[in-house]
Amino acid sequence: MSKAFTRESDSEGEPLLNARALFTLPPGAKNYMTPGGALRLKNELATLIEVERPRAASSPDRQRDLAEVDQRITYLEQSLGAAEIVQPPKTFDGLVRFGATVTVRDKAGGASKYRIVGIDEMDADRGWVSWRSPVARALLNKRVGAKIRFAVPEGERDLEIIEVSFEND
Repeated sequence: MSKAFTRESDSEGEPLLNARALFTLPPGAKNYMTPGGALRLKNELATLIEVERPRAASSPDRQRDLAEVDQRITYLEQSLGAAEIVQPPKTFDGLVRFGATVTVRDKAGGASKYRIVGIDEMDADRGWVSWRSPVARALLNKRVGAKIRFAVPEGERDLEIIEVSFEND
């Protein structure tokens, strides 16, 4: 049998992940971030560099873990390097802006909240949506009382803005 079809060692596992992460924003797109989001990513990066990477590097059994940590470090460095931190407005002009928490009401009268954040800050469980999402794009630059419509997989959804606020993270 050709050497090309044999393993050098039985200890070989799955191939390691590509440790070179690719930044996911299209070229020229802004990487907007809230101040709190940027701080959370900086803290995660510091923990990965100071704690997780040395821990993974100290054990030959953890090469896959090391590759995953390195990939996340590369991604965070790229993301933070391209970040444009958007401060909440000093004076509120009534418009939905990046970083706003928007309370909306649907046709059935049910209320929900969305916070418009950067792509690296999204958290569906908390109602944090990317500024590039359909709902955020429909909300941006609107005021309390505005009715919006946006596409969802099931068709279209109609909402009315009932409150706009800004959080200090």
